[in-house]
Amino acid sequence: MTPEGLPIFDAAPGLRGSNQSGMRAYNERLVLSILRQRGPLSKSDIARITGLSAQTVSVIMRSLESDGLLLKGDPVRGKVGQPSVPMRLAEDGAFFFGLKIGRRSAELILTNFLGTVLGRVHATHRFPTPESTVTFMRAGLDQLAGQLSPADRLRISGVGIAMPFQIWDWARTINVPASAMAAWREVDIRAEIAALCDWPVYLQNDASAACGAEVVFGSDVDVREFLYFYLGYFIGGGVVLNGSLYTGVTGNAGALGTLPVPGPSGGTVQLIDVASLQQLEEAIRAADGDSEALWQSPDGWAVDPAIMNRWLDRAASGIAYAIASASSVIDFRAVLVDGWLPAQMRRDLVARIRTCLESINLAGIIPPDVREATVGPDARALGAASLPLSERFLVDPSAILKAS
Repeated sequence: MTPEGLPIFDAAPGLRGSNQSGMRAYNERLVLSILRQRGPLSKSDIARITGLSAQTVSVIMRSLESDGLLLKGDPVRGKVGQPSVPMRLAEDGAFFFGLKIGRRSAELILTNFLGTVLGRVHATHRFPTPESTVTFMRAGLDQLAGQLSPADRLRISGVGIAMPFQIWDWARTINVPASAMAAWREVDIRAEIAALCDWPVYLQNDASAACGAEVVFGSDVDVREFLYFYLGYFIGGGVVLNGSLYTGVTGNAGALGTLPVPGPSGGTVQLIDVASLQQLEEAIRAADGDSEALWQSPDGWAVDPAIMNRWLDRAASGIAYAIASASSVIDFRAVLVDGWLPAQMRRDLVARIRTCLESINLAGIIPPDVREATVGPDARALGAASLPLSERFLVDPSAILKAS
């Protein structure tokens, strides 16, 4: 853990499994991580992948099954010898809360061990305050925990929080008095929320959390190095190297919104100034439209096509230049784009980014493959929920690669 209480996702030196009894906790995490990434596997498959002895794997699998974290699948017959029995993660093995604190909305979700969202509570606001956040969280925890049976409530394993770091610095940008956001400077929101419950609570930058959700829950598992963009009220992002989210010393690495890009009127602006939903909201308001629907749900937006196309073009151009800049530093294989966006809008944005990237001089750079991310609008809240999951049940993704 960092001094700020942030889980560390950087590449770890762990290699393969160990047959020593003192490493059992690590080996159990390794098995759970491999099953999460690859799906149901037999004990012999696990032994082959990890290098653990068959006896050690049997002990681990029995323990995890006894703890309710694994389930047996149907026997696979047709080969010589005893039928192979694949083991899979139990969806009700553990439960997690993920809180997203956004500049225009807050959302709390409850997920199971597979990352399936079982329930959610959502609220919009003009701007977030620590007091309103704690009030929202208290009611949300009660409501969502109440959906679980008494037995399942005992399996709640933690709470994750995803929020913008140094949120007080954005007062002027979101057009509220600095005094309205000043309370965030003094409050320890992680501690405030930890006081509401008996579970461990973790905190991470919202864009990094969204990127982490892609690492833990994403289906694009063939990509181990990628640049990630999430478009919310402000655009943010993350960097994944060797399958692990890189957050840096302060936890704020991959702050892509600050990258300089060409402005729509000439000169240079930051990416955040052309590729954030803030500009779309302002354009809708300037045309006397209602922008509140943007923050209620990522679906069903009724936006004037001219306004939408203008915003999409500017956002795509800015992101394309940001990709070119980042790719000159790290040889990313792919760029994944996600956001609080309707599915068709995200698809359109990715297509325009590809077109813009083709018009940029990339001599000396191998262009990355720009594609849609796989988690979707819930990425920030799911990323928050993945923090306690990762801390308790997973190993660093790079260890899985080395074990393969």
